[in-house]
Amino acid sequence: MIDRNTEKGFAMVLSLVLLLAMSLMGGALIVISSGDHQSNNNSDQYQQTFYAAEMALLQGEKYILNEKVGPWDSRSNTRDTSSANLPEKHTAPYLGEMITKNYNPGSKYKFTNTKDRKFIDTKDLCFKSFRDIDRDNPKKENRFRTIYSTKAKAEVAHSYNLGVILENTFKSRGEDYEKEEAKRMKSYYYEYFIERIGAASTQSIGSSIKLNATDASKNGIAFRVYGCGIYGAEKEKDRMIVSLESVVVLPKN
Repeated sequence: MIDRNTEKGFAMVLSLVLLLAMSLMGGALIVISSGDHQSNNNSDQYQQTFYAAEMALLQGEKYILNEKVGPWDSRSNTRDTSSANLPEKHTAPYLGEMITKNYNPGSKYKFTNTKDRKFIDTKDLCFKSFRDIDRDNPKKENRFRTIYSTKAKAEVAHSYNLGVILENTFKSRGEDYEKEEAKRMKSYYYEYFIERIGAASTQSIGSSIKLNATDASKNGIAFRVYGCGIYGAEKEKDRMIVSLESVVVLPKN
């Protein structure tokens, strides 16, 4: 005969073991799901930061081209051809601070009621992200220099906040979803600074009656554009920066 007394409490023990196993499985699923969610957020933030870095390069290259053909005056919608030039190097070494900004570091966001968010001070984050820049040369005259803006009378080192750019398209008349998107994009910045490398040859291949293009080399000037995308999270440890660079060669004439 089977002794039923030996089976007393077995169901409870089995239930506790199963409960423990299910709890461990549930906890593992929560951890995996949380990790995937964080990974997706990081991926999205990196991709947006990379796009910002690409925009920095494009804007830097555009700046050089505008200087070559003459700066664009948005008030008169005309190009000042009398100011056309290939910018020279600034006389003083560049220390990394952004000179031109479309935002005020430390000021509060507009259209924000739920959080007290402020613009960060990017300082010299972009400058220091390029390891090959000669910033500590013992000889001051050999240290890194940006090009010089005759209009602003300062180094060409610009920083822009994407949310402010978006916000300026609708001002205070925007819809709630537009304001929310502008608030989200205020965590992203793009910055660029430019150096004049020196003489280089440029070549135009093809034929054009108007431009008289040939395959002959011409004397030109090379510029290097340094561009950065910055994710300015509230916590400094969560911030992200993507650095890119490109070279532009323009003919002297």
